Parts: sequence; structure tokens; C-alpha cells
Amino acid sequence: MKMSLTEVARAVSAQNDISEYEDIDITSVAFDSRELTNGALFVPLVSQNDGHDYIQSAIDNGAVATFWQKDHENAPTDFPIIVVDNTLEALQRLSQYYLAKINPKVVAITGSNGKTTTKDMVASVLSTQFNVTKTHANFNNEIGVPMTILDMEPNTEVLVVEMGMDRPGQLDFLSHLVEPDIAAITMIGEAHIEFFGTRDKIADAKMEIVNGLKEDGIFVYNGDEPLLTSRSENLPFKRTFGLAEDDDFYAYDIAGTEVQTTFKVNKYSDVEFKIPMIGEYNVNNALVAITIGDLYRIREENIQKALLNVNLTNNRTEWIEGSKHEMILSDVYNSNPTAVKEVVNAFTQEKIDGRKIAVLGDMLELGDQSIQLHESLAEVLDPKEVQSVYLIGPDMKYLYDKLSSVYPSENLFYFKSDQLDDLYDQLNAEIYEGDQVLLKASHGIHLEKLLDKLTN
Repeated sequence: MKMSLTEVARAVSAQNDISEYEDIDITSVAFDSRELTNGALFVPLVSQNDGHDYIQSAIDNGAVATFWQKDHENAPTDFPIIVVDNTLEALQRLSQYYLAKINPKVVAITGSNGKTTTKDMVASVLSTQFNVTKTHANFNNEIGVPMTILDMEPNTEVLVVEMGMDRPGQLDFLSHLVEPDIAAITMIGEAHIEFFGTRDKIADAKMEIVNGLKEDGIFVYNGDEPLLTSRSENLPFKRTFGLAEDDDFYAYDIAGTEVQTTFKVNKYSDVEFKIPMIGEYNVNNALVAITIGDLYRIREENIQKALLNVNLTNNRTEWIEGSKHEMILSDVYNSNPTAVKEVVNAFTQEKIDGRKIAVLGDMLELGDQSIQLHESLAEVLDPKEVQSVYLIGPDMKYLYDKLSSVYPSENLFYFKSDQLDDLYDQLNAEIYEGDQVLLKASHGIHLEKLLDKLTN
């Protein structure tokens, strides 16, 4: 980006005169004083740590100007400041201004599971014929979405935005912020059920993504999910994906190996698609990208190539070779019951000579339903398919108790959250070349530390 400081001031309705700084250009925006580049506008956000306390650090690291919330004292007198009522709201207003200025097509993506992978797939497909900017990592909230917008290059033609949600009203705000041309929901699961209580209420909150849709905007959703089908009846423009033949885009002839999945799609029946990941659930994610690619008239050979070579955000489901030449299926970024069941089912599809071992950590934010939802994982764990199970975290103790009558004691292990080193010692002693190990947990369990130990 590149804007003059006076243009930024106008965009956010600055409350002070900055005409003396009219020659200053802003080339980036940052809210972390440690991650600035020369030419940056610093945005001191007010949270547990007040960004206003780090203004000198921002200056030292290359900031050329800063927002300043008017209720804060001791504003710099020898450094360009833009006085605003609220620095977060100013960041959001600036992003809206810049979005209107660049005027790309906007694709917004949410879902209880798979939204980051889907975002990566959609961006990969569209990038074959357009200049695309996508959400970095999982910058998907009221701060991250504006930062994604402001990170756009001026030649951006399509902006692919991931949108997260942990409370009602959040997606409504984000949708109105970006006013998408296409809004997509990957699926409805149990993520954040602690805050919503039921899947119905989760679906209501997810549907907020269509509230800011442009008048001719299109809603893309899983046609196999009744909670979405019933809630989209009155939307004029929509496309469905899934596995049922009455979906607009449906997959069939799905087959997988331990490293990839192949499938066909009704719209392109003479093309075999491949994705470098396992599981039917990832086929659904790919169908979102195929559907949106079709809406933007991406050539089928480009869709095929983009899905095969998609660049995925780190810590998503990926195969990694361990130090004992075992293969580790790592999915340590987040977890919910639907996601665990899907990845376990995918993990067990490929038959191997070695043993299959599952390491599962607590699924967080499940609230009052946490006990039964953890226990429900027992339905996908079979000693014939997964020979050993390692569980970690207080709520996984309920699954451990449930599995105690199914697994022999020498193949079922439980550890408290602070016993990750003990888990590693036990697991490492059991692993041999040719085994496969699944790691799946919410990020708060920090199984990435176990992954580091197993691979180094």
C-alpha cells in the first residue's frame, strides 16, 4: 500500500491538523511495535497491553506516524500523530477506505472447521488467473481482517478473506466491513459450542457472513447440511457443494492414499482432481474452491493444477517424517469433535505394515457438553485400526475411561496437561520405522512441542 499521511487522516476523520506532515507517505500498517518496517503507520491498540506505551519502540523500528487515542495523555509532540476516538475503529475505517480504493472482488470464508485450508485452496485456484491477496495465517478477526485488507498490493483483483467467529454478531460486523461478492461456509460443527450451546445457534451465527453480501452476491455452502439449507432458502443467488447428487457441485469416485486424495466432480466429469492431503472432509474444502473457481471462470486445467500444488498454512493436516522414519500426521492447530472424527477416519483408511498410533489432546471451548463430546470420540477408535491411543488433557480422561473396556491397558495411555515430556518418553519407546502417528489437539495443548521432539 501507499497513501499520504494526509489521505490517511481524511479517511479516519482525524481530530487534529497534520498539514505540516503532508509530505509523509505511509507504506504499511502495524499494531506490533516490534514488527514494523520503514514507512509504517503504528496503530497502538488498547488491550491487556496498551500499545500507546510502546510508541518509542515503534519509532525506533521505523514508524513514520501513529494513531493516537484522544483519551490518552502524553502524546508525542515531535512526531506525527493522528488523533482518533478509538484506534481499533480507526484501523477498521482505514481498511474500509483502502478496500474501496483498490476495489477488488471479495471472497469471504468461514466455517467451524476447514476455513483456513479452504482459504488457501480458493486463493490458489483464483491466483492462476487473477492477482490475489489472502488472509495471512489466521488473521481472521476484527483486527486481522483489516490488517489483511491493508496488506493488499494496489494491483489486487481478488481478496480472499478468512473470517473467524467466537460470539454472535462478530461475523455480521466483519461481513459488513468487507461487503463480500461471494460468502462461503465450509461446514457447521461444534467449535465454540461453549459460547453458543447448540449447533443451531452456531449455524445462526455463521449465517451472519451473508449480512454484508453485495446485492448480487453469491452464497456458497454445503448442501448436505440441513442447518444451512433451511437458512438459505430466501437468498436469491447461491451455489451448493457436497457429496449428494442434488448439489450443484458434488464429488464422486473419491479415493485416497496416505498422502493425497483423488476425486471427480460432476461439472468436470472428464477431469481427475488431486489434493495433497487426506480425507473426505478435505474434498469438501476443495469443492468450495472448485465452485468459486467456476464462478470466476477459472479454466478446469488451472483448477486441477492449483489444487494439486496448493500452498497450505503451517500446522494444518500434513504428513511429516519422524526421526525414527515413522510418518506423523500432524494436525495440532485446532480441534473439535467433527474434525477429530474425520481425521481419524482418514488416518485409518490406508493399510500399512506398521502400527497406527493416535495422540489426542483436549478439544477446548466445548463448555457443558465437553464430557460427552470427548467420550463420543470412542466411536471412531478401534484397536483393529488404531493399535495404541495416547490421551492428554483433563477432558481426555473421560475418553480414556470410555476406552478402558475396549483397549488393553498396554495400548491405552493417559497424561495430564503438564506431562507432555512423559508422553513423549512413552511414545518414543513404542515407535518403530514404518509406524504412523496421528497428532490432533486444540492449540492450547501444545502438541507442536511433541512434534518437535519426534522430528528432531
